[in-house]
Amino acid sequence: MRDTLTEDQIVRAAIELLDSEGLDGLNMRSLGHRLGSAATAIYWHIKTKDDLVRLAGDAIWNEVELPDLDTTDWRTAAATLATALHAMLTRHPWLGQAFGSHLLYGPGKARFDDHSLAVFEKAGFAAADADRAAATVCLFVLGSTLGPAAQISLNRRLGKNGKDPEQQLSQAMARATDIAMRFPRLRERLGTPATSDYAAAPDNSFEFGLRSILDGFEARLAAGQGE
Repeated sequence: MRDTLTEDQIVRAAIELLDSEGLDGLNMRSLGHRLGSAATAIYWHIKTKDDLVRLAGDAIWNEVELPDLDTTDWRTAAATLATALHAMLTRHPWLGQAFGSHLLYGPGKARFDDHSLAVFEKAGFAAADADRAAATVCLFVLGSTLGPAAQISLNRRLGKNGKDPEQQLSQAMARATDIAMRFPRLRERLGTPATSDYAAAPDNSFEFGLRSILDGFEARLAAGQGE
């Protein structure tokens, strides 16, 4: 059994399982079943579930395509990198949750972080402000994907109690609508995506937020505050 599996095969299967079942659905027995192997065969390569989440979490950072800084201006590169990160986190909603429950590190994330710093150094930020700019964008992207990730996790949890998740969400949203009717600005917006879906945000919120952040960076650089 030890010779029929590789660490890469195990990590790839773990990513598929995490995508379909979330962090709570990942265990060595389920992973072994997916691989057609005994759980003990996995332990030859990866000792703990924490190690497995760390390896899987790091591997998916390599899905983020890095823009060529020799042929791309810094703002386009920053937007491209942020959009690619947003897409990756949306494909793998469990990663955002894993940040709060597992120690995550490795060459995949380091590759991304290093390139992100290079983008803002190219913009003209001094090292310390390049760190802050990269962190600001990363935190914004992570935060913008928490709603959809929470929706997926909640649907799984609600479905485990034997009731219809959609019906439970519909009932909760009906009660939330009754509460919103008491507040004028919320009342005006009833029926929009941001108020009719549990975790929805207004259309183009990600694009608006990213553009606003980069506008702010440009303003700081123009005022000489990036050096």
